[in-house]
Amino acid sequence: MSRKMNLFAYLKTGPTALHPAGWRHPEATLGDILKPSRYESIARTLEDACFDGCFFADLQGLYDIHAGGYDAYVRYGGQISYLDPMTVLPVMAAATRNIGLGATLSTTLLPPYHLARSLQSLDVMSGGRVAWNIVTSATELEARNYGLDSLPDKELRYDQADEVVEACMKLWKSWDEDAWILDKEHGIFGDPDKVHYANYEGRFLRTRGPITIPRSAQGHPVLMQAGSSPRGTEFAARWAELVFTFHAPMEKAIASYNTLKEKVVAAGRRPTDCAVAMLATCIIGETDSIAREKADYINGLVVGELNAAHLSASAGVDVTKLSGKAGSEAGSQGMHAIIEEVSELQKTAKTQFMEAAKKSLPAQIVGSPTTVADRLEELFTAGCCDGFVIDPVTSPSSHEAFARAVVPELQRRGLFRTEYQATTLRGNIGTRPGR
Repeated sequence: MSRKMNLFAYLKTGPTALHPAGWRHPEATLGDILKPSRYESIARTLEDACFDGCFFADLQGLYDIHAGGYDAYVRYGGQISYLDPMTVLPVMAAATRNIGLGATLSTTLLPPYHLARSLQSLDVMSGGRVAWNIVTSATELEARNYGLDSLPDKELRYDQADEVVEACMKLWKSWDEDAWILDKEHGIFGDPDKVHYANYEGRFLRTRGPITIPRSAQGHPVLMQAGSSPRGTEFAARWAELVFTFHAPMEKAIASYNTLKEKVVAAGRRPTDCAVAMLATCIIGETDSIAREKADYINGLVVGELNAAHLSASAGVDVTKLSGKAGSEAGSQGMHAIIEEVSELQKTAKTQFMEAAKKSLPAQIVGSPTTVADRLEELFTAGCCDGFVIDPVTSPSSHEAFARAVVPELQRRGLFRTEYQATTLRGNIGTRPGR
């Protein structure tokens, strides 16, 4: 059987994803941001197109790094989580049968028992379709919202994340698969010999267990992660079944892909146990020229100050006050890939830096359905990735257009499934969890 792409959708509980002007487009809907119907509809759209899954990017607060406050994000409609994704995902699960459903939750802010219990509850209720996008948190504002003075050092956060996942795995396995008896006649509900304490104790945390929730159809949630730093890659090699990567030049993407796969094998896993999905921001038109006109229009709606604010937030340093190297000024904050992007922008003349920052946008694939499919096929077959995370420019129309026009073209080429092969997310992506 020929190799097939994985397709996931990037979502926010709000009108704006990574494109800072998405909410301003006439096709973007705003009146349903806080309504269940919005999320039910997008889940059905993605499922009808046989997407592997979707996940919500999330932040536990309002970005306030840029220019000393959250003015730009609130005023210009930045990427804000207006709802807790863990309240939205059950709504989407109830409206669908096959689509995978992912939540972003922090190992730095939340204890393992809470994480294991909430995620496993949703995994059981959805029939084994949940993914956990594991983050260690990258902003001081989140730490303060959870009563911490500051974030621990980046390396230390990953050391703690290893322990949190280890603890969650023990909690998820505290019920054997056949622990429930449900024998009304003899009055035996469950077998206590098949329920176990976790008794996990590490350097940073401990938890006794057992969890109160039985095994899900896929055992436990699929583990996904997006760290691109050397330590983040090590963590992914050990645990991740899905790695979300930002778009990169082909040569760099291939090198990063191969490095990760080598580390996965070194960790005692199969290369196929960790799928790599690259971010793809697609602007689709009936023809290439129409698509370019659409791109010019939506890109022309960008407010430069919000664009710069997004860079500040993601890099963990206020770019309006940047005087030295972004990485050193960010300290323990910021995402590795975005810090690199800011560092590249810094190579411009200082007087041009803010102008460049305000114009910086995620790489876009612009064209007709055939042109977009050509580019995705090129990246996929070259060995850059195992699939894509489709980032919407406007919501919900971007995902609807991709599902309606590009997915059938990928299916025609034999690059993407025409029906689900399994009832669980892990079954559909074909991975095995780390140990």
